[in-house]
Amino acid sequence: MDVTQILDALNREQRAAVTAPQGSALVLAGAGSGKTRVLTQRIAWLVQTEGLSPFGILAVTFTNKAAAEMRARIEQHLGMPLRGMWVGTFHSLAHRFLRAHWMDAQLDQNFQIIDADDQLRLVKRVLVNLGIDDKKWPAKQAVWWINAQKDEGLRSQHIQDDGDLFIQTHLSIYQAYEEACDRGGMVDFAELLLRTHETLLTNASLLAHYQERFKAILVDEFQDTNAIQYAWLRILAGDADKLMVVGDDDQSIYGWRGAKIENIQRFQDDYPRSETYRLEQNYRSTETILGAANAIIEHNDDRLGKALWTESGEGEPISLYAAYNEIDEARYIVERIKAFSHEGHAYQECAILYRSNAQSRVLEEALLRSQLPYRIYGGQRFFERAEIRSSLAYLKLLSQRHSDAAFERVVNLPPRGIGDKSVQIIRDAAREQGVSLWQAAQNLVANTGFTARAKAAVSSFIDLIDTLDAATEDMDLAYMVGEVIDASGLKAFYEKEGGEKGQARLENLEELVSAAQTFDPDDVPLFDETTPQDMTLLDEFLSHASLEAGEGQGDQNQDSVQMMTMHSAKGLEFPVVFLAGLEEGLFPHQMSVEEPGRMSEERRLCYVGVTRAMQKLYLTYAEARRLNGTDRYNRVSRFVQEIPKALIQEVRSHESIVRPAYHTEHKVKRIASEVEGTDFELGQKVLHSKFGEGWITNYEGHGQQARVEVKFDAVGSKWLMLAFAKLEAI
Repeated sequence: MDVTQILDALNREQRAAVTAPQGSALVLAGAGSGKTRVLTQRIAWLVQTEGLSPFGILAVTFTNKAAAEMRARIEQHLGMPLRGMWVGTFHSLAHRFLRAHWMDAQLDQNFQIIDADDQLRLVKRVLVNLGIDDKKWPAKQAVWWINAQKDEGLRSQHIQDDGDLFIQTHLSIYQAYEEACDRGGMVDFAELLLRTHETLLTNASLLAHYQERFKAILVDEFQDTNAIQYAWLRILAGDADKLMVVGDDDQSIYGWRGAKIENIQRFQDDYPRSETYRLEQNYRSTETILGAANAIIEHNDDRLGKALWTESGEGEPISLYAAYNEIDEARYIVERIKAFSHEGHAYQECAILYRSNAQSRVLEEALLRSQLPYRIYGGQRFFERAEIRSSLAYLKLLSQRHSDAAFERVVNLPPRGIGDKSVQIIRDAAREQGVSLWQAAQNLVANTGFTARAKAAVSSFIDLIDTLDAATEDMDLAYMVGEVIDASGLKAFYEKEGGEKGQARLENLEELVSAAQTFDPDDVPLFDETTPQDMTLLDEFLSHASLEAGEGQGDQNQDSVQMMTMHSAKGLEFPVVFLAGLEEGLFPHQMSVEEPGRMSEERRLCYVGVTRAMQKLYLTYAEARRLNGTDRYNRVSRFVQEIPKALIQEVRSHESIVRPAYHTEHKVKRIASEVEGTDFELGQKVLHSKFGEGWITNYEGHGQQARVEVKFDAVGSKWLMLAFAKLEAI
């Protein structure tokens, strides 16, 4: 593609950035403003017009996918293969540098890169060698702390403990970990950048070579850089003005994993001769959607400033739905997706975004019930998540001691001193005796088949399961689940993990309690008159969880509804977007209220979520939401209130939501009448063969696939599917 073609494809602001004189520049690229096009065409411009060699240009981005796309576009523009060009992620480029200069970096020539799992295993070995209790000082927490120090450019010798026990302990782990890596010729991901930076700092001739080689340095997603990444860029740029960074301070949402929004905010101070270019024309969304996004983000202070606009037209108003509870919220979303599909659109054009992973469970159930295929982008289905599977394994052992899969999963989770060697002894004994792992463990304990230490650990685990079983025998299912999560040590284990990931795990555990509280086998097609009579409620719940884990999610090529957290949605776009759970305490998250600077990042996350929508945006919230077995009544999110009312169309209750009827001494006031497609009405008295008499107080769906909430005189409220409940009108 020649220069004229490049320029003809650009708007005025894009053209200014692409054709800017060589020098430092900050390109503030709003959502959907074509920043990738600007980056790749800037490189083509530098080669074709400024005469730079493509091998004298360094282009950096954050993901391998983005790097591959950038390289392909550059090759297309230049019409030549560029295998040797320095285009890639920070880590891949640092790796390339270290392979070429391993001796200067004081590494083995064949050094090994260890991934996150290898790193965790190595830290666990370090803890054992140091005699540090993994229960008190979890290995995952130590890994997080070590990586955080490296991201800040800090070696163990640079850190002062100041008498702080937490820092003292992790500093000793860091020192031993560094020694283990050096002995084994191992390099973790964070080390790639830190070692590259240190090598350049300590080798003047090598640094001079690369500063001379790279005539231009271009960086994508600059707002997501951490301290060591920015330091790495600055040392390569040196005193010359040749660094062009492209990013959006309004989309900086990864502070929790080390990204420094300060990098983009202070760029102009670090490079006072730099020019700033603003890409504000959006090619993705309607005027209405952009108006909402601009109004939300304007409430943040310390912005570099820009306002998105579009020539795409006004578009539809934003729909705001106030759900009665999270079940009603999920029902509404599914019904809107079905309606969209009936208009001839693909499921994959619809995305459901949420702040917390735990929100996906109710949404998944609603999609499964309506037989709509879905995919969870960048994550797992609720019942497949590690913390959920571990909790269910404990519950399964209470019910089925001879479940080998459950035994193996949790025998040493949380860590209790039962190592791989002890587990292998149990496996061998089980195979020789033809018994389960549980029985083999009992036999080995009784016959002193272990060392004294291993015997104590295995015996303690057996006692834990037996004690839990006895303590929860007469408990309600939800209380049982909560008790198992607490008494097993899983909750404390994930609390120690800390950070955003640990918090997400805890929220998922709370959601499992809620799932148990709302579980009713009468509402699940699996359970009917053919269900064995001796099957306990716990067994039915475990079977339900297994089925949900194995069904519903579409394969890679199937047309499916897209589900993801708002963090995972960054960089994506969809014709129809649902932002679910817009309530104070959920989004913005409660933690953001308590920690300085977090509210601004939550608002940026909302901005990202809103700007994923191309044609239609739905915002939903629940007036009541059940978390950890408790109904919580939250106010609508402040982010919703920051959107001009003229852009929002509230979905009224009589149009698509049926509020519950309420009654006092069976005197019913009806707020809505018929359960659509059936002979039942809200407020109607009904009889159930198992639960007795009750009153219909709420419903969702229509026809025989509808679910009704019935307040029974004997057992309280239950949600039942009409197709299986066999209710009789009284």
